[in-house]
Amino acid sequence: MTGIEKELEKELQMSGQAQSISVDIYDQIYHLRGTDPAYIEHLAGLVDAKMRAVSAHGGTVDSLRVAVLAALNITDELETLRERYNALARSQSQTQTTMRSRSASLSGMLDEVLDEPIRRAG
Repeated sequence: MTGIEKELEKELQMSGQAQSISVDIYDQIYHLRGTDPAYIEHLAGLVDAKMRAVSAHGGTVDSLRVAVLAALNITDELETLRERYNALARSQSQTQTTMRSRSASLSGMLDEVLDEPIRRAG
């Protein structure tokens, strides 16, 4: 890719205009459109790798069956990550609540300690 082509690609990405891209997934060429061709190529590579892993593991050559099994595997990975994310989000929320409570408690204690000399002096 020449420098001019790279610059044009960057301008198209920044403008949000869809670009055509051809990707190879499981020995099939797909013509797609998107604003980030590199990302689309990356996704296609992940799908291709998953399909090849499913095919090698199961020994099946029927591309539709391989695609469905790969989709199930990818969806399982997605759901597992969502569950982990949600658990972490809940944990973070609980930690924030605890920290706010402790902060308020410590602030109150500090106010009492700082007010004490004033009461003694007065």
